Amino acid sequence: MLRSFGADLSGGLENIPVLIESGVSQDALSKLQYTPENVQGPGCDVDPSEVTLPGCVCRAQSCVPDGCPCLCFGQAYTSEGRLVERQADEADLLHSQPVFECNVLCECSESCQSRLVQNGLRVQLGVFRTQDRGWGVLALEPIPRGCFVCEYAGEVIGFQEARRRQLSQTSSDMNYIISVREHGGERRFIQTFVDPASVGNVGRFLNHSCQPNLVMLPVRVHSLVPRLALFASRDVEVGEELTFDYSGGHDSNTQTQMDAGASQKKPCHCGAPNCSGFLPLDISVLC
Repeated sequence: MLRSFGADLSGGLENIPVLIESGVSQDALSKLQYTPENVQGPGCDVDPSEVTLPGCVCRAQSCVPDGCPCLCFGQAYTSEGRLVERQADEADLLHSQPVFECNVLCECSESCQSRLVQNGLRVQLGVFRTQDRGWGVLALEPIPRGCFVCEYAGEVIGFQEARRRQLSQTSSDMNYIISVREHGGERRFIQTFVDPASVGNVGRFLNHSCQPNLVMLPVRVHSLVPRLALFASRDVEVGEELTFDYSGGHDSNTQTQMDAGASQKKPCHCGAPNCSGFLPLDISVLC
């Protein structure tokens, strides 16, 4: 189907306009307060925009792992601006190590290889109406495997606020809350909740797929609060819908979870051969 795109959803806040499909009702879009980055929401003790991480003193065009404290876990990006693949399985683009970028306090060049997500949108995206899944996002240019596509940005909220918001939803309400749980060592876990329902960016309109072409990775830039960055897990062609797995690749439809979240579970319409039948549902805030 040929589609035309016009207005900029971001209102000029992104490096590249986020185009909206022409000729469709934009009432729902007008209610969104667009933000390219995470903002502090209820229950979040740290302002995501506050610079809390130290900078390096490399004074180089581009930092290298052996001498840069920001790269203590290794180089995350290639010189072409793609995600370094560290897993033995080439089909899996997920990193096993944390990703830190150089930040505003670093003395390296603005063109440093370790500055990627912080530079914002670099690919042309289009928001469109799907047939049975509400809004979606199309790639309006080819996107090579490993390229950064966009963030999933919105309000960073606390556990209790995430619980309150999710409990207030019914089966007919859209749930945009993403929960990212990271292992912090010594049986410690860091959990981040991002809700772009009212305040968010283009990532809010990405649909789930049980066979996605994007993968989400927590990336830390200026703060310990991670930015939820989405990278292409394979080469993406022009006109393809961009999707990611809301569960992060984990099985979120076990019988126990489905029973506990029965009132909120929703059918999945991704159409993938391996479709689980239901959208992933994180019930950790409901228990």
